[in-house]
Amino acid sequence: MEYYMKSFNLTFTKAAAKKLKKIINNENNVNMKLRIYIIGGGCNGLKYKFILDDKVNDNDFVFDKFGVFLVVDEFTFQYIIGSSIDYIENIIESKFSVLNPNAKVTCGCGFSFNI
Repeated sequence: MEYYMKSFNLTFTKAAAKKLKKIINNENNVNMKLRIYIIGGGCNGLKYKFILDDKVNDNDFVFDKFGVFLVVDEFTFQYIIGSSIDYIENIIESKFSVLNPNAKVTCGCGFSFNI
């Protein structure tokens, strides 16, 4: 089941929240949040990055769902509007992922894209 953030048009899944909660519990820092940001690089020009962060900047968007927080900076947010943030775990990989309807080109790894 997904949570739809109506005012920001961003989806954060229960699977992503559950994994993030587990990671934060292991960090022993209740102020940790999952930050998603975009940098140049990768096969297609832009690349998603995820880090744990205990800071929130003035221009950040903060999403609170299922008891955890997702932080997105203003620059990144313009590129991921309408996206779904999920956590995938299978025999091949385990990762946070972004399904971005704005991406015109993506690569096989799922981290690189272009608008």
